[in-house]
Amino acid sequence: MPENSRLEGALSLDELLEQVTISRVEDIRTAAENLNRIATVRGMRVALHDDIASQKPMTDANGNSLNGQVFKWATSGQWWDHPRFGSFSPIMRACLCTNEPFWCNAQGIYGYQKNKNLDRIDATACFSAEECNMRTLIIVPVHLPFGQVSANVFPLVDATLDNLTENFEQYGLLLGTLTRRFISNYVSVKSNSDRISPECTLSNREVECLILVAVGKTDTEIGATLLLCRSTIRFHIRNAAAKLGTGNRTQTAVIAAQLGYLGANGGYTISDG
Repeated sequence: MPENSRLEGALSLDELLEQVTISRVEDIRTAAENLNRIATVRGMRVALHDDIASQKPMTDANGNSLNGQVFKWATSGQWWDHPRFGSFSPIMRACLCTNEPFWCNAQGIYGYQKNKNLDRIDATACFSAEECNMRTLIIVPVHLPFGQVSANVFPLVDATLDNLTENFEQYGLLLGTLTRRFISNYVSVKSNSDRISPECTLSNREVECLILVAVGKTDTEIGATLLLCRSTIRFHIRNAAAKLGTGNRTQTAVIAAQLGYLGANGGYTISDG
């Protein structure tokens, strides 16, 4: 075992948590570097995303991308930017269904306990994407106040392995604990805008429209399903966006799903009829 691995193994959980704690913006870079080192000595890489409803990258105090500069992913064309990994990808949907770490490959999604919502999700498309050269991932969801959901990925350095059962049993809980500390602290020190008001409510019609947005329906298709004209559909979606402070229909549907408006499955079981 390398010397740095032995040193990491000698640290207590409290000591490791201290290394990824962020008390001020200036701490972000060091905490990210520590998290990266902790993962690396356990044979894993790191990719963090503090809000699945936003495309804004996580940055340090100087505006440098954590995924690019600290975790050493490409600065353009990242695999997590591909639509298969985006707002309503299987992996992001799984993060809405659980607050516990899980691992996945093309055959399924696996957690510490049976989860029927995870069992319904087919992750095959993620691993068939050309942009993804990995066969398996450990995922750590973090559910934050005001409906924000963070999705954080730990691929193995050895991208040829397709079974993470042993690695997950050994490191899943540790990665979950450390990632929750890092993400919750990051969001706290970086948050400089008002979040969604706890009193915010969507109308039944707005929810109906967003459920259909979540499954990829156009305004015309939604209108045909709900027997409403396209302008009325747009009116309801714009109203929902204004209430949730979002910039587009996809982000509006994601935030609504995070807040529980679209049901446990995020509206994905809606039929064409």
